Amino acid sequence: MSREYPIVAVTGSSGAGTTTARRAFERMFLREGVNAAYVDGDAFHRYTRDDLARIRREEPEREAQLSHFHVEANLINRLEALFVEYNLRGTGDFRRYIHAEDKRLIEEGHRVGTFTEWQRLPAGTDLLFYEGLHGGLVTDEYNIARHVDLLVGIAPTVNLEWIQKIDRDINMRGYSHEAVVDTILGRMQDYVRFIQPQFSRTHINFQRVPTVDTTNPFEQQAVPTDAESFVVIRFRDRMQIDFPYLLAMIEGSFISRPHTLVVPGAKMPLAIELILAPKIEALLSQRRFR
Repeated sequence: MSREYPIVAVTGSSGAGTTTARRAFERMFLREGVNAAYVDGDAFHRYTRDDLARIRREEPEREAQLSHFHVEANLINRLEALFVEYNLRGTGDFRRYIHAEDKRLIEEGHRVGTFTEWQRLPAGTDLLFYEGLHGGLVTDEYNIARHVDLLVGIAPTVNLEWIQKIDRDINMRGYSHEAVVDTILGRMQDYVRFIQPQFSRTHINFQRVPTVDTTNPFEQQAVPTDAESFVVIRFRDRMQIDFPYLLAMIEGSFISRPHTLVVPGAKMPLAIELILAPKIEALLSQRRFR
């Protein structure tokens, strides 16, 4: 049964490609007339970039808890409070984290690596769309996944994920190659502990698999293109999926296991829309007829 105020979450690691999925959702929402409230998981980081530099300098013993994957480096309590309030009343508090590519916010005077002030979500939205690291997080203290009505995982093969992160952080965010590699290696334990388990809780996973050599992801190289990859799509409940329809609509697709559809990399946005549009409509159908 759909909730009055449903939540859709796209979860995945930094550099995994969640932004590509978000753009597909935005197009789908626009076409279907869905008024979504958007929340970025980075906004729930606990520290600014300057804070992190200071803590690493003054309290090096805390280094193990400072990766963005780690629960202690994020305001998970505020994220859960937002999800709880949105489920109940269709509102809640959010803010934004400033990245180097956020040109408009920078022009308005915000500094990269800082946050905007907390504010209320706009009134009258149909659903909450979350994109970030912890949409399916479950720990002894928190259970974010239970508030999410549709949980989607974006998880390319790990070498491809690292190549994408290295390329993005160097070319879009100005980090050195050495700094990005150090970040990847330094938070590996947190990746295994906090990120990977979420993909066993998702309703659907999209995993991009390259068809070119990515055996050394730490060698700076061009990111494999969509044409140089396939996307492996795993469904938790295959009985709810119309596989013949998807095979007919997505040229070059095939079934590799009873719960798994494989599509050409360039068809991923189309697959997202074909698979998820009916699910979004189902989530909203109950509230629209109240």
